[in-house]
Amino acid sequence: MRVSLKSVAGIESVDVSLEKGLAAVKMKPGNTTTLKQLQDAITKNGFTMKQSKAIVAGTILVADGKTQLKVAGSNDVLQLVPESQSGPDATSMQGKSVVVAGIILAAAKGKSPDSLHYHSLMEEPNK
Repeated sequence: MRVSLKSVAGIESVDVSLEKGLAAVKMKPGNTTTLKQLQDAITKNGFTMKQSKAIVAGTILVADGKTQLKVAGSNDVLQLVPESQSGPDATSMQGKSVVVAGIILAAAKGKSPDSLHYHSLMEEPNK
């Protein structure tokens, strides 16, 4: 599993615990890795991508009343779902570059993850 994940371009480090059934993956800044690439590397070894903690950079989009995150460096778009009613309002940050922390839920078999349940949302400082 570690070797398969490490072979994906854009991955900085991988720490796998088969005992706990967990893999911690740290991405390189500016990577263009997609969730599908990560999922393929995991399933190639007979494992399943489960619910994952994630910190993701991207741009807030609002379309058809849905708030989404276009992941920086890839074409991945995740629907943003606040973990609680009192969570930060992502719609007010439309068009802004942000860093979002939350949970990417496990996808149905054969599908890529498509939502991020977030608890933290911060505007990226101007570079």
